[in-house]
Amino acid sequence: MRGPFACFLSLVLAVVLLSQISAAQGSAGSEGKIEPRHLVDIPSAGLLDRGSFSLDVNFFQSGGVLLGLSAGVLDRLNFGVSYGGTNVIGAEEPKWNKLPGIEVRFRLFDEAEMIPAIAIGFDSQGKEAYIDSLERYTIKSPGFFVAGSKNFDFLGYFSIHGGFNLSLERADGDTDPNAFLGVEKSVGNDISIMLEHNFGFNDSNREALGRGRGYLNFGFRWSFGSGFTFGFDLKDIIKNQQNISIGKRAISLEYVKYL
Repeated sequence: MRGPFACFLSLVLAVVLLSQISAAQGSAGSEGKIEPRHLVDIPSAGLLDRGSFSLDVNFFQSGGVLLGLSAGVLDRLNFGVSYGGTNVIGAEEPKWNKLPGIEVRFRLFDEAEMIPAIAIGFDSQGKEAYIDSLERYTIKSPGFFVAGSKNFDFLGYFSIHGGFNLSLERADGDTDPNAFLGVEKSVGNDISIMLEHNFGFNDSNREALGRGRGYLNFGFRWSFGSGFTFGFDLKDIIKNQQNISIGKRAISLEYVKYL
């Protein structure tokens, strides 16, 4: 299965890179035309426009690959599916996630001068490896969430994102609701940097993986090509989980197309 998956992924990326490079913008930088739906791991209130779709690929440790497809179904409604696993890249037998991830998000309020955009949703896709013994991902899925986003004009754009979530991954005994907060800053027309803190209230008891510090993540985004955005992430900088050196490194690719 590894061969067909790798060939398919290579074909998708080749088509995107070779046929879509132009001056149009992705989701990063002050000239970005696409709302970011996530920072590093936390959700934002961003949406895909109606009639558009997104192909998202995330590469993470242990040869991990996560492939997602999302669509703007209605003006305020997005729907997405995702699937992946570890050892997809490398010589070992791939270990696929137990189930595909499902995401639905609905925009309650658009951003106005004095209020943030507000979105509610459900996302069953966690991040990194799925751990069968704990019935959870290394980074738990958001589950049910509410997220707010507010943009400010400051040497380009400065954005604040935050919200609350209730994950359904509870086999480790930690059932607490969770909170998250992040900031994003454009650097020129094509680049954005971001910093987020997943407080990890639902990943801090004795059976959980976290140690009560939460997850501090840094992200870099670069838009080039028509709807194409490249990302580099440095995750868990404050070492909430064990076996972390300077942080987990991950690469993301996003391609958004309008039909």
